[in-house]
Amino acid sequence: MPGAPAQTAIAALRRRLIPFLFLLYVVAYLDRVNIGFAALDMNRDLGFSATAYGLGSGIFFVSYTLLEVPSNLMLARVGARLWIGRIMLTWGLVSIAMAFVRDTTTFYLLRFLLGAAEAGFFPGIIYYLTQWFPAGERARAVALFMTGTAIAGVIGGPISSALLGLDGVGGLRGWQWLFIVEGVPAILLAPVVWRRLDARPTDARWLSDAERAWLVSTLAAEAADTRPDVRHDLRGALATPRLWLLSAVYLCLVLAFYGVAFWLPQIVQTLGPASSAVVALIAAVPYVVAAVGMVAVGARSDRTGERRWHVAGPALIGAAGFVAAATLPPSMAVSLTALSIAAFGIWGALGPFWALPTAFLRGTAAAGGVALVNAVGNIGGFVGPTVVGYARDSTGNFAAGLWVLAAGLVAGALLVLCLPRDTAATGAASKP
Repeated sequence: MPGAPAQTAIAALRRRLIPFLFLLYVVAYLDRVNIGFAALDMNRDLGFSATAYGLGSGIFFVSYTLLEVPSNLMLARVGARLWIGRIMLTWGLVSIAMAFVRDTTTFYLLRFLLGAAEAGFFPGIIYYLTQWFPAGERARAVALFMTGTAIAGVIGGPISSALLGLDGVGGLRGWQWLFIVEGVPAILLAPVVWRRLDARPTDARWLSDAERAWLVSTLAAEAADTRPDVRHDLRGALATPRLWLLSAVYLCLVLAFYGVAFWLPQIVQTLGPASSAVVALIAAVPYVVAAVGMVAVGARSDRTGERRWHVAGPALIGAAGFVAAATLPPSMAVSLTALSIAAFGIWGALGPFWALPTAFLRGTAAAGGVALVNAVGNIGGFVGPTVVGYARDSTGNFAAGLWVLAAGLVAGALLVLCLPRDTAATGAASKP
C-alpha cells in the first residue's frame, strides 16, 4: 500500500512545478508558431510564396538542432534556473525583432536566430522533470507540461485574432503587433524563473521533511540503477541503439507535429471565405482536441505502465486523420474534424514517448541523451513545414503534404513497436 509521503509528494510536485512550467511552455510555443497566424497577412504583404514561408518556418530547427545538445549540457552544468531564464530572455528579444522582417533574407535570418535562442528549452525542461518525478509518473508529468503546446494553440487563436485586428495602429500591420506583443511575456518571465525555479528536491522547502526524504531516496535509487540497459554517461548512451531508434521515432512525430502546426491556419483559410481574425479563432479547435488527447493518453499510459502502444496507437490515429483530411471532399466541418483527429493522435503520443528515453538514461546521459533525441527529432520540424509548403506550391492544395505527414506517423508507429516489449516495464517503475 503506497505511503502517505509518496502520494502527497507527487501531488505537491504537480501543484508546484507543472503549472509554472506549463506557463513557460505556452509562451515558448506561442513564440515558435505564431508565425502560422502572422503568415495569414504577412505572406501577402511581403510577397512570400508557400515554399519560402515553409522554408523560413523550418529553418528555425536548423540552429535549434545544432545547439540542442550543447545547450542541455550547459544547463546540467549551471542549473535549470539560470539557463532556462537566459533562454527565455533571448528568445523574447528575437521574437519581437520578427516584427521588422522585410524580405526573405531577414525572415530566414531571424528564424535561424530564434532557433538558436530557444535551443535547449524543451529538452532542458524534460531533463529537469526527470530530476523531480520518479519514472512511473513521468508520462503524466510530461503530458501535463506539454499540453502547453495545445493550450497555446487554443488561446493563441483568439489572442492572434485580436492582435491581427490592430492592423494600422501606430503605423504597424497586425502581424507586426502579433510578434511584438507575444514576445514580451518571455522577457518578463525570465526574472521570475531566476527567482522561483528550485534546482533540486533537496532545496524544496515547500515539501515536508517526510515528502522530501521519500522523493530524494526514490530518485537516488533510480539514479543508482545498475541494470545493464541503464546508461549513466553520455558516451554509453550514444552507443545504445535504443537511443537512435527513439530519435528516429521522434523525428516522425515532430515532422507531423510541426507540419500541421505551422500550416493549420492557412489550411483552414482554404476551406471557406473568412477574415484572418476569424480563421485564427477556428484554427484553435484542433488544439482543444489535442489537449484532451495528450492528458488522457498520458494518464492511461502511466496507469497501465505500457508505453510502446500508447505511442504507436495515437500515431496511427493521427495518420488516419491526415488521410481523411487529404481524401474526403473539403468542407469546413469535415476537414476540421479530420485535422482534430490528427491533432488528438499526434499530441497524445508525446507524453508516453518521453517516458521511454528517460526510463533508461541517468545523469549526463539523461541531459545529453534527451537533447540528442529532441535534436534529431526536430529535423522533422524542418522537413515537415518545408515539404508541405513545396507540395502546396507544386499542386495548388495541401493534400500531398498531408499524405507525407500521415506516412511519417505510420513510420513512427512501426519504429516504436521495434523496441523490446520490456521497455514498458522499464518506463513504469516507481509508482507511488
